Amino acid sequence: MGYPGKNHKQYQTPKRPFEKTRIEEENKMVIEYGLRNKREVWKAQSYLRRYRKAAREILALMSAGTDQERFDAKKTELIDHMQRMGLLGPDADIDDVLALKIPQALERRLQTLVYRHGLARSPKQARQLITHGHIAISGRRVNIPGYRVTRAEESQISYYGRSVFTGADHAERARITRAGR
Repeated sequence: MGYPGKNHKQYQTPKRPFEKTRIEEENKMVIEYGLRNKREVWKAQSYLRRYRKAAREILALMSAGTDQERFDAKKTELIDHMQRMGLLGPDADIDDVLALKIPQALERRLQTLVYRHGLARSPKQARQLITHGHIAISGRRVNIPGYRVTRAEESQISYYGRSVFTGADHAERARITRAGR
């Protein structure tokens, strides 16, 4: 165990660094979601990898012959958590956890949701608005573009109260609303 105050890597790099098809897919995702670099794609991949590993462990419990109550409890705990995070729908099963893809994780980032809600003209502009402190979730400023937004927080995304974007007469906000039509 290391020092708890030290930051650690939150991702794993690809085993084959020069695989053409993977590089092309990652480049498409970086452009589509306005990411800074491929490291953010790898973080999303590691994030989903943890959930898939937990789902496989739950399936192993079932096949090992443990009691049905423990299996059901673990299964509902995992699925409920993922539904709160917005990764799964209301009628999801353990197989849906194993079928998750990277774009589903990238859709839950604050940067993507700001763009999808029409608060920015592009994903790149959404990233800039977030890092400059113009975006808030339920009144609290959030300046991390990779922040994972839960379903409950999704409807509370807005401009920060003291931001210049709160005024309807701001020139850039007028451009954003025209581009959103």
